[in-house]
Order: sequence, then structure tokens, then C-alpha cells
Amino acid sequence: MPEPKTFHMTPDEFRRHGRAVVDWIADYYERIESFPVLSQVKPGEIRASLPPRPPDVGEPFDSVLADLENLILPGITHWQSPNFFAYFPANASGPAILGDLLSSGLGVQGMLWSTSPACTELETHVLDWLVEMLGLPQKFLSSTEGGGVIQDTASSAVLCALLAARERAIHSAPTQEKWNGKLVVYTSAQAHSSIEKAVKIAGMGSENLRLIEVDENFAMRPEALLRQIEADRQAGLTPCFACATVGTTSSNAMDPIREIGCICRENKIWLHVDAAMSGTAALCPEFRWIQDGVEFADSYCFNPHKWMFTNFDCSCFYVADRAALVRTLSILPEYLRNQATDSGAVIDYRDWHIPLGRRFRSLKLWFVIRHYGIEGLQFHIRRHVELTQQFAHWVKEDRRFELAAPAPLNLVCFRHKSGDEANQQIMDRLNRNGDLYLTHTKLNGKLTLRFCVGQTNTEARHVAQAWKRIQEEAESLQS
Repeated sequence: MPEPKTFHMTPDEFRRHGRAVVDWIADYYERIESFPVLSQVKPGEIRASLPPRPPDVGEPFDSVLADLENLILPGITHWQSPNFFAYFPANASGPAILGDLLSSGLGVQGMLWSTSPACTELETHVLDWLVEMLGLPQKFLSSTEGGGVIQDTASSAVLCALLAARERAIHSAPTQEKWNGKLVVYTSAQAHSSIEKAVKIAGMGSENLRLIEVDENFAMRPEALLRQIEADRQAGLTPCFACATVGTTSSNAMDPIREIGCICRENKIWLHVDAAMSGTAALCPEFRWIQDGVEFADSYCFNPHKWMFTNFDCSCFYVADRAALVRTLSILPEYLRNQATDSGAVIDYRDWHIPLGRRFRSLKLWFVIRHYGIEGLQFHIRRHVELTQQFAHWVKEDRRFELAAPAPLNLVCFRHKSGDEANQQIMDRLNRNGDLYLTHTKLNGKLTLRFCVGQTNTEARHVAQAWKRIQEEAESLQS
């Protein structure tokens, strides 16, 4: 009597198809420079190529993989191309991809220590490693009152920090009515949009967000922050939370953490340091000046999924007082109770972020650190900064262009001197051609091109070719 059909992929089929997928990924990286970096499809084109109805009967896996190649690949913007210079790094690497594959294979849901002890304890351990690797304050170690957790993004990290700050302010006020609608949040006018979104989600109101003016280098002015705090206190409001940025998205500006931190400490304001963009640079001791004053921070985050070769999503979030975070986010229904949690001897990371469920993200980060070692990671960070500085030098030497902001690490903000229209034309032509991908921002009201070096496999030849292409498009403006 034949066995009933299960419809599952058998272990032997999984081995065969799995090898095919790994081969496809390896081949993709070998030929990635043959694709236009920015996808050239038009809106709706990918959907129009897909069948209108789902299949009634399962299809061969080979057909699925073929459709990935023929239908999906044209709609990919190749973030892993060494010619990707847009936005910020969001790089991957072989060990990270394999770690993520194993995480998917294990299928762990690590909401509690008891639901997979290794998921929790490896995360705690790797986050402690990174405190040492980055030269962060000891108060962020799990052996102290603080500790670290992997969030999906820096946006979630800032939201959790803001919620904890709000709760601290509420419980320190004599009555709840006294704080309601009166808590004020501070950040720079160049800070990431996630802070404004967090303020909205937390119900604190955009009208209570203060965007503090910046200096000529686009960093927050501490004296302007202090003036605003004093004005808000005089108006009967309660300063609650401030965010300093290490490497703003637009210009890589570095807020003066030490001065901001002193102001926050004197005024009992929660200080969050958002180093999502540039925090990885602190792997190199010579770049640790970027976090001068971080000892004043109540919370801190940086993104290995940006510049540490760990594929998205992986954002490391630290707090100096984990009890404040847990008090804010912990809810324990009966169905989650267990002996380990009740003992108080374990960390349950469900209490450290918004969602209940969580993936085994630390596995890929562990793989990356063990594969590259500190030496290998430092090598690539230094090389990216070196290539960036070379590009900035070329810009300064070309009479047609100018730097729009300092370039301390791996981002160059520059513009053609002919104005916004010329810069828009240069960027659009480059992106349409597909040789490289650039994005823009506005600094001092002027359209500015951004050139970010940080993709895993970017080499000197890619940066040199990018500059050559930019020069060619600049030349075509005059023809």
C-alpha cells in the first residue's frame, strides 16, 4: 500500500535544492557587477510578470529557482554590489549568510530563555564581546546593571529607549496628570526621522519634539539645547529625552556627546546615543573619538547590519539600567510563566523590545566575529575610510566640485558648483546607466550628492571608476 503524500520536501530533496540555492548565491556574487546597480524596471512591471493566481498544485523547485532568476532578479537593486554607494552600507558576507541560514534551519523562537537557552545566552555573550571590541563603557555589560540586546533596527532601539525614558519621567512625577502631554524630546535638526516616528508612536506628540539647531558641520549645538531646555522648563514642560547622533544619515555629522551628556545629566534627561550609521568604526581605536562622552549615555545603539558585514536585520541596543527597560516593556501572562523566569536567574529578551517573538539573530553575528576576528573587521573598516578620504581628495582637487560637509569617516557629501539642476542631472544619469548608485540629501538648502563607501566587496578600482564616471557626467553638462 503506497504511503500517503505529505507534500513536504524530503531531507534528500532539501539537500539537493539547498546546494542549488547556495550555488546560485555564490554565482550571484561572482556576476553581481554585470547587473545595473539600481533596478531598471518600471512600477508594476514585476507584478505584471507574475501569474495572477497561486498554483493549485505544487511546482518543481527548479521552476521556482528559474523564476527567481528570470522574474525577480530584474527587480533587485543590488545592495551587495561593490558599486553601491547610496544611502548607507547594508552589507552582507559569507559567514553572516551561512549563520542566517542555520538560524532559519533551527527555527528558534527565542522569546524566553526557556524556549531556547542558547539563543539567549549566545546573544548576551556576543553583546558583551562588542562592549570590549568597541571600547564602550563597562556599564553596558550584562554583568552590571545594564546589558545589550539585538533589535531589528535602530528605529526600534530609539523607540524602546524613549518608552523607558517616558516611564521614568512618569514615575518620578508626583502625579500622572502633571506629566501628561508635557514631556519634551530633543534631538538635532539633522537627526534620523525614526526619532520623530518614535515620538508619535509613544503618544508624546510631534509638538513636543524639539529639533535643535546645528553648527556649520551639521552637529547639534549644545548651547542651543540648553537654551531650549530652560525655555521649556519655564513654560511648565518636563524635559524627558534627548538623542545625540554619531554619524547622521545626511552628512555623517558627529554630535558632541560629552557636552550634550553633561547637560542631560544636570537636567535628569535620558540620553540616547544613536550610532547606527558610524558606530562600527569604533572597532578601530583611532576612530573611538566619535564616542567621546558616551559614558553619559543611558542607552546606545549601533547597527552591525550597516557596516559590520552582518546581513539585515541586526541592531545592537545597550542600556545602563536594564531594570528601567524591563519595567517599561514587561508583561507576563500565565501562559508564559515558567520556572526559569520565576527564578530571576535568566534574561527573557521578550522584555527588552516591542515584539514577543524573536529570531536567533546572534548566530550570524557570532559567525561574522569568529570568521573575521577583530583584525579582519578592523582591516576592512580602515580600508573603507582610506578609500573615502581618497575620493574626498579628488573632489577637492576638481574645480567643478566642492565638498558640502566634512568627511570624517566613510561618507562624502559633495556637489557640482553649477547648482541643484546640474547635480540632479549627474545623479539621474549615473543611476539610469546602472554603473553605480548614488543618492542625495539637502544641506543648507542645496541638493547634495552622497558617496558612501562601506559595501563588503568595494575595492579601490570601484571607487576610482565611480569618480571617473562622475567626472564624465560633469563633462557632459558642458557639451
